[in-house]
Amino acid sequence: MSDIKRIETGARMSQAVIHGGVVYLAGQVGTAGASVTVQTQDILANIDRLLAAAGTDKSKILQSTIWMSSMDDFAEMNAVWDAWVSPGNAPARAAGESRLATPDYKVEILCIAAL
Repeated sequence: MSDIKRIETGARMSQAVIHGGVVYLAGQVGTAGASVTVQTQDILANIDRLLAAAGTDKSKILQSTIWMSSMDDFAEMNAVWDAWVSPGNAPARAAGESRLATPDYKVEILCIAAL
């Protein structure tokens, strides 16, 4: 059985877990109350940082799930995502509308990546 490595572990959750050559990221949020653009930029910077800590990068993302408090903001979030995603390496992706942890969060993104 493979070892399990946890990154930035707290009492409730880890920000990343590595097992069997795969990195699982917790849902990432940006600066509470900021615009969708700023929150998405913050989130993607966190994803880059966590993937680097795990020994991989965004070109290895296999799947991403995006939750938004309002799908009215979909185009704004996608403008940031499209500028960030690794060309030719777009992951499988789903996006949906959901109530997030607080009304100050407008976007939450989680990813699964290969090492």
